[in-house]
Amino acid sequence: MFEVSLDLLLFLIAAAFAAGFVDSIAGGGGLITVPVLMLAGIPPVQALATNKVQGLFGAGMAAINYARAGHVDLRKQIGPAFLSFMGAVFGALLASSLPTDVIRVGLPVLLIAIALFFAFKPGLNDMDRTQRITPVLFATTFVPFIGFYDGLLGPGAGAFFMLGFVSLAGYGILKATAHTKLLNFASNVGGLVGFVMVAKPLWMLGLAMGAAQIAGAYVGSTLATKVGAKLIKPVLVIASTALALKLISEWF
Repeated sequence: MFEVSLDLLLFLIAAAFAAGFVDSIAGGGGLITVPVLMLAGIPPVQALATNKVQGLFGAGMAAINYARAGHVDLRKQIGPAFLSFMGAVFGALLASSLPTDVIRVGLPVLLIAIALFFAFKPGLNDMDRTQRITPVLFATTFVPFIGFYDGLLGPGAGAFFMLGFVSLAGYGILKATAHTKLLNFASNVGGLVGFVMVAKPLWMLGLAMGAAQIAGAYVGSTLATKVGAKLIKPVLVIASTALALKLISEWF
């Protein structure tokens, strides 16, 4: 039984609020919550499982808020969300048997590439652009692949979904952010289902942090809806770069 003091609980709740805010705009909330959970003394696998508990609330709140603002039709995303869910289940189940060290080495490079793409590519705004692949192909290939990654490791999954929606589906940045959230919610649920089979999440702590995630995600998604790409682009660049640097620091 893991016991949490009041001051540590308040610190974890504050971290969850910050993670919900950042994740609702650009993804990468796990960059905040996973390290603080581990710093609190929670074993790594249990920390990842608990992170899925609290993370799904923030992604769910953001998805609802973007839908209320008219930026996404959640009913049309049910199919892709299911594929994201299934991919995450398999990823979580295989987390202990795949060579994740290889993925961790390449992940910072990919995240830095994402940051550079959104920082320097001209014409990235809230306007839609030409599709490179059909919606069906996008939903059946890219979506379950990123869902699988979210279940396997997790950090940066929201940024990867964003990159796909912008570069492959041709969405504007605000629309891409809105469409990312339900898929991220589904992959969080799928990852949790997988982790429950191999770990024991700290349910009460996860739910307490989840409440803070809801508040942070509401504030973040509301601001993103009002400001659009002018807010989302810099937050995405900063979050992706910070996550890459965090992962690089772990090598040493």
